[in-house]
Amino acid sequence: MIPFSILDLAPVTEGSDAAQAFRNTLDLAQLAERLGYHRYWLAEHHNMPGIASAATAVLIGHVAGGTSTIRVGAGGIMLPNHAPLQVAEQFGTLASLYPGRIDLGLGRAPGTDQPTAKALRRYFDSADAFPQDVMELLGYFEPATPGQPVRAVPGAGIDVPVWLLGSSLFSAKLSAALGLPFAFASHFAPDAMDEALALYRRDFRPSARLEQPYAMLGLNVVAADSDAEARRLFTTQQQSFINLRRGRPGLIPPPIDDIETYWSPVERIGVERALACAVVGDETTVRQGIDAFIERHRPDEVLITANVFDHAARRRSFEIAAVCASNK
Repeated sequence: MIPFSILDLAPVTEGSDAAQAFRNTLDLAQLAERLGYHRYWLAEHHNMPGIASAATAVLIGHVAGGTSTIRVGAGGIMLPNHAPLQVAEQFGTLASLYPGRIDLGLGRAPGTDQPTAKALRRYFDSADAFPQDVMELLGYFEPATPGQPVRAVPGAGIDVPVWLLGSSLFSAKLSAALGLPFAFASHFAPDAMDEALALYRRDFRPSARLEQPYAMLGLNVVAADSDAEARRLFTTQQQSFINLRRGRPGLIPPPIDDIETYWSPVERIGVERALACAVVGDETTVRQGIDAFIERHRPDEVLITANVFDHAARRRSFEIAAVCASNK
């Protein structure tokens, strides 16, 4: 059976605020645990009014503390924004508090714009040091040795599964070389998915952390009681992509009846390409779409996300998706 997991950005909807987003995130994580989802991941973004998961490690602790069995982690921590030692300490702390339940996914992009990267006291060129930073971070999780000048406390000797995330071939190559699990961002950048998967599986080198390649793929799933209602709910995510590309990111907008009145033909092409890995519809449509996605790409795990405006509708979407994902 293929595990299914959830990626959450703690969306802040129009008319709401971050506090409500955090309540919704915990509520959804508790539902996900009851429904049998394997992981609940949160993603780091900065200077995005509609995304409240900037302090990712803090929010992971909130979710882990409010659940009991589901794995909770970062999908991911944008390593160019952080010193590897600090990340090791944060996730060593989380893994000490919630043993056997914490994941650390690492991304190479800064997850923000240049002025914000400078405000974080890190810079875009630090992404060039990503392989070295990953190796340094992995070293901090190894048992400390006598005379070691710098160690992560807590962190040293603690088992924290480390993943690499990516939307290109770079992290696929690095994951394969280091023998780490790999998560591809096909839910918003699917163009290189097939090539990245093939490269990762072909070049994978077993490590002390992982004996066989393990690839997780992102998939947008918006489910409702009818195809028409699901397509309407999906317009929230379509609008958000358009707003971002127009340079006007904002709070998460409510769905609209006719997306054709909102985007230009060129914008439509761009958004449909970015969101090509999406399954939108009722239970029958979603089941068929998930089946087709798995049959084509053969992931080891599927990470689903749904940017739905109304929290009750979002809960319902994940409930339907869980039914469709069962026995896969």
